[in-house]
Amino acid sequence: MAAAAPHTRKHYPKKKRLMYEELQRIPTEYNVIALSKMTKVRAAQLMMIRKKFRNDIKIKIVKNKVAIRAFENVKGVSGIENLSKQLEDQCALIFTNINPFKLNLIFAQNKVFLPAKGGDIATKEIFVPSGNTGITPGPVLSEFKTANVPTKIDQGTIWVSKDTLVAKPGDVISTPLASLLSKLNVKPIEAGISVNFAISEGLQFKEQDLKLNLDEYKEELVRSFEQALVLATEAGYMTPETVKPLLVKAQQQARSLAAEAGYLTSETAGFVLPRAQAQAQALANKAKEKGYSPQ
Repeated sequence: MAAAAPHTRKHYPKKKRLMYEELQRIPTEYNVIALSKMTKVRAAQLMMIRKKFRNDIKIKIVKNKVAIRAFENVKGVSGIENLSKQLEDQCALIFTNINPFKLNLIFAQNKVFLPAKGGDIATKEIFVPSGNTGITPGPVLSEFKTANVPTKIDQGTIWVSKDTLVAKPGDVISTPLASLLSKLNVKPIEAGISVNFAISEGLQFKEQDLKLNLDEYKEELVRSFEQALVLATEAGYMTPETVKPLLVKAQQQARSLAAEAGYLTSETAGFVLPRAQAQAQALANKAKEKGYSPQ
């Protein structure tokens, strides 16, 4: 009788085993776990972020299946199962104690712009600027014509007649247009790390949730402060910010009250005396009408 084949255990590469073990441990060591899709990210940018924030941000390029299996064994991290569902294509996991909004701003401030390639999607309006391109006339003129960019020849080079919109957000950049933009050194493709999904202390954040327009928030804060200052001043609520407007308001009201009461001071004289004169003149006119005379 033939002996039964020995049971063999699947052997995983050491690198995967170490990643599996680490991904079970580090999620419990940080308040924030973020995920970034590694499209349009250059190795140099990743190295720069790691070096610059090595004490605050840990970035791990992961194998999705390994991460999903590891996260199944992580306890006490709310939302990690939803993070697993976002693991598609090439991803990086980011572990930090920096809140997700600030983290996304840090990454936004470290982005670069790259030349377009055929098939890229425009994320914002792309313009060809007016002026001298420095390019000598030749077959390239057909590329300008295809992109509907008006040109003229001057002093042996091609000039763009006016700023020209060649792509809107969401447009697919064609290969000829990408070639033209490259010749003009127009780099419209924003590249860098973005936070596509994050979990923090039981809360979940999608990519759109984390996009902040700082100028709009600044304007809103200024507007809110001004409205609060007006309300507090009207209510007579004393704070360091309202002391000056409240004193000015009180002075104005005191001056008005004194003037109405005919109380003569150096500050009210300009109002009280002309008013008294006007009243005296009116009285004199009435007396005259009745036949009285000062003589």
